[in-house]
Amino acid sequence: MLSRKQITLPKYDTLLRQMGENIKLARKRRKLTAIQVAERAGIARSTLYLIENGEPSVAMGAYFNVLRVLGLQNDMGKLAADDDFGRKLQDLELLK
Repeated sequence: MLSRKQITLPKYDTLLRQMGENIKLARKRRKLTAIQVAERAGIARSTLYLIENGEPSVAMGAYFNVLRVLGLQNDMGKLAADDDFGRKLQDLELLK
């Protein structure tokens, strides 16, 4: 199977890089090595490197497993939780 490079806009690349940096800082705060986290997450060390650099082509499951190892798995539940735009669209439909 061929893997395709995920293309993201530059402003979103910045968000992904920041998320990767946050993950790296969380790992370092816990005094865990990259090898320890990768092994516990069941991923290759090179995949953790990509995650910590905010690479968009890494599977969401790999990101989740790293967050789980760091005790931050509940952060995944916060993704798309506040859908202000969707609520506004729904409210407009309800007002018709």
